[in-house]
Amino acid sequence: MIKRMILMIVAVLFIVGGMIGFKFMMAMQNKKFMATMPIPAQTVSSIKAEELEWQREVRAVGTLRAVNGADLASEVSGIVERVSFDSGNEVEQGSLLIKLRDEDDRAQLRALEAAAHLAQLTLDRDLKQLKGHAVSQATVDADTAALNSAKAQVDAQKAAIEKKMILAPFKGRLGIRRVDIGQFLNAGTAIVTLQQLDPIYVDFNVPEQTLAQLEAGQKLSVHVDALSGEAFDGEIVALNAKIDEATRNVLVRGQLKNPQNKLMPGMFAQISVIVGSPEKRITLPQTAITYNSYGSTVFVVGKDDKGTLVAKQTFVKLGPTRGDQVSILSGVSDGDEIVTTGQLKLRNGSPIVVNNEIQPKNDPNPKPEDK
Repeated sequence: MIKRMILMIVAVLFIVGGMIGFKFMMAMQNKKFMATMPIPAQTVSSIKAEELEWQREVRAVGTLRAVNGADLASEVSGIVERVSFDSGNEVEQGSLLIKLRDEDDRAQLRALEAAAHLAQLTLDRDLKQLKGHAVSQATVDADTAALNSAKAQVDAQKAAIEKKMILAPFKGRLGIRRVDIGQFLNAGTAIVTLQQLDPIYVDFNVPEQTLAQLEAGQKLSVHVDALSGEAFDGEIVALNAKIDEATRNVLVRGQLKNPQNKLMPGMFAQISVIVGSPEKRITLPQTAITYNSYGSTVFVVGKDDKGTLVAKQTFVKLGPTRGDQVSILSGVSDGDEIVTTGQLKLRNGSPIVVNNEIQPKNDPNPKPEDK
């Protein structure tokens, strides 16, 4: 009985071992078969690396600000008698905007002018009597002081009346009107905003490391999201006299021409400042770069020993970017053919077929397309 069980166990082990051996042999045969099969060529696009003129630039983001801008308000309280503008008007310096009711002030002015006139008559009479020693010098001095006081009160009242008229302090565009005729206006209440739009400032911050590259008079270019596709040229007019201790940035101010008033204060701006002289640098489309944690690579088109086109992976050192392009500091030579699309299906030595009917964008100054 024991012998039969031993024989059965041996038989089972023999069968299982045979099955495992058969599968192992089949796997080895499949591996050899796959190794002998030719790897299919992958279709890619490519471009010749070439040296192009490269202009260095400093990029930043900032905010547009009016050369002159103010939220106008009255210095005194009163009832609005006249509104002499509409929202959005262009006004000249000194234009009347708001007039407050001033009848009481003008009546008070006439009373003060009458008192000043009487003081003048009294002084004139005293001066004549002083020649005949009819009055003392002290009387003349007192009447002179009274006249000066009366004139000062007249001037003060005239100034108070002038404050009842709000004038445009400079030429510019008005915003939305915030008051109406008949409204009681408290002192300091905002009436309307006035902004001088041409020219216009753009303020932006740059790291202190780039400060040595910037100076007044350098050209800059500005793009705003509200006007996609348009570039506005200007120049740096001033750099701040100190660096922000918290951010280690320095504030820079540029000035732009804005004859059509397209640019408005408060707009978000993207700024590019041209620095240095143009240089020759090898450039590639950014789609040609494979970014990895261990370094950036490209695939160079070459040939193997059989003359078949293959992709050879190589590490590259990248420089600044502009638009769709990136500059290559090392790893690629002028004239090398570089794969621009299809890298995800490649490995080092993969056979390839080049099809350049469709190429990725390679524009140094791309513009958004309105569709």
